[in-house]
Amino acid sequence: MSLNNDFNLRRLERYLSITWDSGATPVVVLTKSDLCDVLPDRLLEITQVALGVDVIVTTSMTKDGHVAILDYIRTGQTVAFVGSSGVGKSTLINHLLGADVIPTRELRGDDRGRHATTRRELITIPSGGAVIDTPGMRELGLESADLARAFSDIEGLASGCKFRDCTHEAEPGCAVRQAIDDAGISASRLASYRKLKREATYEGLDSRQIESQKVHEMYSSHGGIKNVRALKKSRQDREQK
Repeated sequence: MSLNNDFNLRRLERYLSITWDSGATPVVVLTKSDLCDVLPDRLLEITQVALGVDVIVTTSMTKDGHVAILDYIRTGQTVAFVGSSGVGKSTLINHLLGADVIPTRELRGDDRGRHATTRRELITIPSGGAVIDTPGMRELGLESADLARAFSDIEGLASGCKFRDCTHEAEPGCAVRQAIDDAGISASRLASYRKLKREATYEGLDSRQIESQKVHEMYSSHGGIKNVRALKKSRQDREQK
């Protein structure tokens, strides 16, 4: 992820969830540090969502701006570079190769990178190991995700909630909501967690199953749709009497 206009914590959470689920070990590579005037602030934000994940800061403007990555690409290892279009993946690989092997493109007028890679390619690195250059992703959907790893802070807090099936919305004794009130986590992070959890739940379902799941979630805070129906019938019986 680049440190200019591409910087997006919610997208990063999505990448981390997918990477953990794949069985790979994620490493956050921040590119274009020369275009960022608030690097300490950005790093602080990253540490609050990339829990237990190494973070590397790089720039293509200096000869050794990529050196830190070499510690993660060694003989016998294959590393995949994934990220949005124009974040500088191909530029980094060219630095690792010591030559301009992969075509790159200049920044657009709005400071965003241009899409250059159009296919996946496995490339061996002279110092050892191999990297996979991938096309930039415009959107990143979920087929499955390891939210327990990517959101270990929320999952850990949830174990302290009063109710086991707490939705972290309005239930009493919610440890997650309390952490938000205490500024331990941000409301936007909880919203991202909920969104990715819903996406992972809906994956593979047809339209009818998705609607059924949505109804179930809607009434979960009332004990499920069966309890709601029972309450409605009880109320109707009282009104008839």
